[in-house]
Amino acid sequence: MNRILIIAPNWIGDAVMSEPLLAKLKTLYPQSDIDVLATPWVAPIYRACTEVGEVIEANLVHKQLQWSLRKHLAKQLQAKQYDTCFVLPNSLKSALIPWLANIPVRIAYRGEMRYGLINCALDNPSKVNRPPMAEHYLALSTALDRKAIPNTHTPIEPRLHISPQASVLVSNKLKQASIDPASMYIFCPGAEYGVTKRWPAHHFAKLAQSLLSTEPSAQIILLGSKSDHALAQSILLEAGNLSQIHNWCGDTSLDEAIALIGICKALISNDSGLMHIAAALKIPQVAIFGSSDPQHTPPLSNKAKVLYLNLPCSPCHKRECPLGHLKCLNDISPKMVLDSVQALH
Repeated sequence: MNRILIIAPNWIGDAVMSEPLLAKLKTLYPQSDIDVLATPWVAPIYRACTEVGEVIEANLVHKQLQWSLRKHLAKQLQAKQYDTCFVLPNSLKSALIPWLANIPVRIAYRGEMRYGLINCALDNPSKVNRPPMAEHYLALSTALDRKAIPNTHTPIEPRLHISPQASVLVSNKLKQASIDPASMYIFCPGAEYGVTKRWPAHHFAKLAQSLLSTEPSAQIILLGSKSDHALAQSILLEAGNLSQIHNWCGDTSLDEAIALIGICKALISNDSGLMHIAAALKIPQVAIFGSSDPQHTPPLSNKAKVLYLNLPCSPCHKRECPLGHLKCLNDISPKMVLDSVQALH
């Protein structure tokens, strides 16, 4: 294999969990060039992967065919003469581009009636016995040699690296805000999936107050996307609009967010993409799980503490609580989280 193309997943967390696959491919084929086709949303993750040569950004929109754009991209990719492509999403659309680009070997899991578009396929595990996502992607490395089973005794831990450019931007931003990284905590209150993955805002507010009362020199940055800004603002207001709490949701690029997370004292988050970034950067963290399964998408780091109540109704994987009480998150108290944060150090 000389030139490998990766069709990236569409979620930040999934992108992070695909890094062990890239590392394995680089080990198996050290002379190969590995490029990634990704949406602008997840492209920064692959810029933080040392195994990747080029990140090709494409504004592919979820649930849209965009036939003309896919044909245009395929023509560009065909000129690069890739010999192998790993298609990480399960959708039919994601398999179209490498097929149109005439990439000879197209590897993926079976899914969405894409027979022919994928010519080297692995069976998709059942939803009942789903392996952790990082293992799921890593197993694709065995598609061409089924004897090359990944070493399950070695911990599978994604690793990201901070770009020097982002480090400079973040350093300047912190100086302007008079924030010392040594006393900086990051709260990530958002989760793109929905409310059943979001620890309540009033719990985050109480945690902020308690943390600052026990550690007066601390600074808290609320980090997330533009869609999280209003949620973060409600946390800031409920916490008393304290000057040590900074709402930066929507004010940083993902490249900058990676750099910020990489120098913080600790991170507290829901099951989200930023949680996985912290794990890949080996930052002390507390990860709060509600409707999702920490066995399937855990933060893969020995510096992570997972809080999960394991209620009989969990994990339900629903966007709204079917029982209307959201106990899986409501019953994780701010004190439980604060105790876990303090135990990290």
